[in-house]
Amino acid sequence: MKKSKILDFITTEELMSFLVENQEENPLYKNVLKKFEYENELLKLQSELVNLQNWISTEKKKVAIIFEGRDASGKGGTIRRFREHLNPRSMRVVALNKPTEVEQNQWYFNRYIKELPNAGEIVFFDRSWYNRAVVEPVMGFCTEQQYEQFMVQVSEFEHMLYESGTYIIKLWFSVTKEEQQARFDSRLNNPLKKWKYSPVDAKGQELWDEFSHYINQMFTRTHNSFSPWIIVNANDKNAARLESIRYVLSLFNYKGKEDAEVNLMVDPNVIERYYRMVKELNH
Repeated sequence: MKKSKILDFITTEELMSFLVENQEENPLYKNVLKKFEYENELLKLQSELVNLQNWISTEKKKVAIIFEGRDASGKGGTIRRFREHLNPRSMRVVALNKPTEVEQNQWYFNRYIKELPNAGEIVFFDRSWYNRAVVEPVMGFCTEQQYEQFMVQVSEFEHMLYESGTYIIKLWFSVTKEEQQARFDSRLNNPLKKWKYSPVDAKGQELWDEFSHYINQMFTRTHNSFSPWIIVNANDKNAARLESIRYVLSLFNYKGKEDAEVNLMVDPNVIERYYRMVKELNH
């Protein structure tokens, strides 16, 4: 006899078994199963992140994780999943506002240098110095000379960080034009998310091709062996979150990794290392 009321089930196993057996009859059951699997996988990966953070703290490592991508590509949501269960004493999120008048007259990297990780710390950059590679030239926020100077200097800057023992992980969250528009529409229709929609966002669709050009220039000129660009196919937000965490975990041989109860091999359909092509891509 089939049970149909949630209250009839005594254990989670009974409920899950019922949902699996009857998922073809009700799309809602499929959604519940998918959400459960995602949350279960996320908790396991977050547990490994705690182990990684403990190792970074103990071994005095310095880790900077850069989250870049088009507007509404899921950077902020992914950072929240990264940091959710971490010790706030040894990690930070950096999301800088536009430069002050003083900062505008400093060397461009100045204000980012003071935000770099100290020994034993993880820093998550919600956008980074790469604003000057894409957003600023597209929106006219920098001159052509400032842009070119940045493109010449950035790899040298990152190489110095690498040589000083700082791990730089560069993640680019890629969405299609249609998915970006759908997320913009969702923000505008949600009173709790309207604040996320900015004048720059409004230009995201109109200037899509211009953004694509500068994105490809950034990849071509700043991808290297010591700080490669990793592209996260982010049309599926949940998959992007899981695989981003999995990728970061895969980079380090932290204490307890061999006992992980979760798969740490990334999905190549979601995570890919940038490689140069003759034809530009619309990331």
